[in-house]
Amino acid sequence: MFEKDNIIKFLYPKNSKKLFEDIFPVPSKLNIPAWYKNLKTTKESPTIKSCMPFLDAITAGYILKMPQDFYVKHNFINKKTKKRDSHFRFGFSKAEPDHLIHRGINMNTHRLQVHPQVQLGKECPFNKKNKDLGYYKVLNPYIIETPPGYSCLFVSLLNNADDRFEIISGIVDTDIYHNHINFPIVINGDKYPHLETTIQRGTPYVQIIPFKRESWKMKIEEYKGDPLIDRLTLLKLLWNNYKNNFWSKKKWN
Repeated sequence: MFEKDNIIKFLYPKNSKKLFEDIFPVPSKLNIPAWYKNLKTTKESPTIKSCMPFLDAITAGYILKMPQDFYVKHNFINKKTKKRDSHFRFGFSKAEPDHLIHRGINMNTHRLQVHPQVQLGKECPFNKKNKDLGYYKVLNPYIIETPPGYSCLFVSLLNNADDRFEIISGIVDTDIYHNHINFPIVINGDKYPHLETTIQRGTPYVQIIPFKRESWKMKIEEYKGDPLIDRLTLLKLLWNNYKNNFWSKKKWN
């Protein structure tokens, strides 16, 4: 099923390549933000561009793109009920809702899926951030498969997230679970108490990081080295110390 190299597969619906090929998943390294690319860094004036842990985070894994335009009107007063409400609508630029349903494609139609806020309990901080309103799900058209023993961590884009919303993170054993994985979203009510916007089709919204399932044990022990000597040794190396002496290049293709 899988070749010698570790391979993550994104399986799109049968006979639907033309519907999705312009928004196929991509390695995260192809989604580095412009502000980061434009940064300059020198010995005299170092910036975060010389921080390899930051770069490793934004280039780890793979990116899912929004499969449809996603119109959001969040936390407004409903004229009929006089209560606070949210309204979501998905666009269909390449396929009509009835067509999607008939073909069994896992995308949002007019029949929206939502998790009530009570499912997260009163103390969950997501509820406050989402203004105590429901969590709407973005349906993902791909089935994701990994080699035996490998799972996937699903998170909002690390160091590069959209400031309007985030997904609720999760881990799925994608070597065993051969089904669609959908993503409830939390509106960033801390920044946008009332939000009306369109999250456009093709907007990166999920970062997927495959990892091997292994058991771990924790130990807390006293450090036996001399922190001062260790610190002085590292200071001698200074410029690009971590990159030149400790960093291992990661490959995500």
